Amino acid sequence: MSQTITANDLNGQKKGHPSGLYLLFFTEMWERFSYYGMRAILILYLTKAYIEGGLAIDTSQASLLYGYFTGLVYFTPLIGGWLADKFIGQRNAITIGGIVMMLGQFTLFAINTHTGMYLGLFLLIIGNGFFKPNISTLVGGLYPQGDSRRDSAFSIFYMGINLGALIAPLIIGLLTDNIFSTKDAAGNIVSYGYKYGFLAAGIGMLIGQILFNSLAKKHLGSLGLRPGHPSLETIKDTAALDETNPSLVEGTILPEANKEVVDPKAEKQRISVIFIFFCFAVFFWAGFEQAGSSISLYTDKFIDRHFFGYEIPTSFFQSINPIFIVALAPIFAAFWSSKWGKKLSTPLKMGLGMVILGVGFWFMLGAVAERKAHGDIADIANKAGLMWLVMTYFIHTIGELCLSPVGLSVVTKLSPPRLASVLMAVWLLASSVANFIGGFLAATVEKLGAGEVFTYISGFVIVCGLLLILLNKVIVRMMHGVR
Repeated sequence: MSQTITANDLNGQKKGHPSGLYLLFFTEMWERFSYYGMRAILILYLTKAYIEGGLAIDTSQASLLYGYFTGLVYFTPLIGGWLADKFIGQRNAITIGGIVMMLGQFTLFAINTHTGMYLGLFLLIIGNGFFKPNISTLVGGLYPQGDSRRDSAFSIFYMGINLGALIAPLIIGLLTDNIFSTKDAAGNIVSYGYKYGFLAAGIGMLIGQILFNSLAKKHLGSLGLRPGHPSLETIKDTAALDETNPSLVEGTILPEANKEVVDPKAEKQRISVIFIFFCFAVFFWAGFEQAGSSISLYTDKFIDRHFFGYEIPTSFFQSINPIFIVALAPIFAAFWSSKWGKKLSTPLKMGLGMVILGVGFWFMLGAVAERKAHGDIADIANKAGLMWLVMTYFIHTIGELCLSPVGLSVVTKLSPPRLASVLMAVWLLASSVANFIGGFLAATVEKLGAGEVFTYISGFVIVCGLLLILLNKVIVRMMHGVR
């Protein structure tokens, strides 16, 4: 069956987005609800005493375990992306991954022992490997080569990620610290309802899978059903998906003129750029992911969480970053599309993001300095002000918006079609290595102290960011016209 595509799509001038983007938006939103809801309480579940509803694991050991888990979560996409590209297709991989992750959450809910914890985390690691790289690849596959809507699409998609991450800690925290907690006569929490948080996370994953599998045929057609890159070049027998994207309508074909011819040397250099970005992203995420470990533990012990007489659950603070993402992402999307934003290359954006992340840790150092000024830093009654933490998250969010959605988008542009999901998994692998490193960093807080660790992280990522900015011209040449 032959297929055609309009000139508007070829030139990237078509306004609006295909409806498939919004299906992927909500599918990812519920998956991230599941993941970040679980992550918001994981370190607390590991470290709280048995009587408090936890597993009574030593803080340093729990930090390492947290790092191993989050590291492996971002390592298995390398395998899942390869299997999707070679054997099962992106759509089947997303379904397999979603079901396995749902079972992992339900295991954490049902078996509240060390064995249940290890089994549940294992299922989450495997499931995420199938899910994570393939849904991002499908987003890129919705648009023809050179379509200017792709960066905007990833900004919208990134808002879906963070909408799930925003809602999850609030709902999970309400369940664990209020509805299903046990309190004494004075209203103090005696035992937390962590297992019900895992149940809610599993239900969120179930909702996402129901949406995806019931609506994918209508809104994605055959996109991602077969192994290989889910691009317009490979779509056949596709139902009419959306009037805003006639390239996905049955009876159309992508002309040869739109198929970019890249010589082997240029292709190799573009792939090399992905690995260069990977190396720098490792150090960015190693610092950023302290939010779920060392910063979360510091918040639980040493930040004054009272606000107008109400003690805010520690897990709630995991929502601050996604709140800022949802608020700031449209501003950043508009700026990247402006004449000023277009002048900034990808290396400049990402290098700037790393510098900003390092600056964000200065506010955590402010919290440490405030506690030192007030007395004994080992005294848990000596608390730092809440605004130090809020400002840390605010600055870190700005850094994230300079690096993460930009990275997702550029990987889909630089990747050869036959390696699309695998190279997306390579990008995600940066988070894997980073979380391994981050786990060790969080564990050293107990030995070296928060002030020293936050200082080292801040200085190192700033230096890395400045180095990436200095390499800008070299990297841009290796990208061969990709912006």
